[in-house]
Amino acid sequence: MTQHSSNSPAVDGVASPGADVPTPAGARRRHLLYAGVAAAAALGGGWAWWRANGSDAHAEAARAFWGRSFETPAGATQAMAAFQGKPLLLNFWATWCPPCIAELPLLNGFYREHAAKGWQVVGIAIDQPSAVRAFLERAPVDFPVVMAGLGGTDLSRALGNLGGGLPFTVLFDADGRIFHRKIGQITPDDLRQWVSLG
Repeated sequence: MTQHSSNSPAVDGVASPGADVPTPAGARRRHLLYAGVAAAAALGGGWAWWRANGSDAHAEAARAFWGRSFETPAGATQAMAAFQGKPLLLNFWATWCPPCIAELPLLNGFYREHAAKGWQVVGIAIDQPSAVRAFLERAPVDFPVVMAGLGGTDLSRALGNLGGGLPFTVLFDADGRIFHRKIGQITPDDLRQWVSLG
């Protein structure tokens, strides 16, 4: 009777216990593992590059934002610089966006509760001015609203909304730096977390 040593090569693609010679299937698995590790390293490097460069771009966009002014529904001009120095929740919305409309009462409640604690809320409408005015007559809010028109989509992208979707919320700290962004409808949980961060 022939016995196989513990270091014998694989027979029919099945390795003996402790075999040193890799099977074809084992070699394939190892190559896949190495490819996966290489892909993860490349992704990690790409993510690090994006964070470094993307953060710089968003920081520059934040600085540019504070120099902008927008028309209010009443026809006045509102400078964004007037909101510097306190945390700001900036919400991009439109009258044709159901999740935007659904979150407005929550934002209004947040503003009422936290304005005295230093928090500010500004709504940026990405819509036709007449539609914004008509909507706010029917459903007024206490926080300031400004109108960016359809060009507001470019502003939201510059601030980190890569897909350009609505609603989109950006939080600025008291120093005017972005510290959080959210695409999609906000929740009471979001607001509680943001207050603790700001």
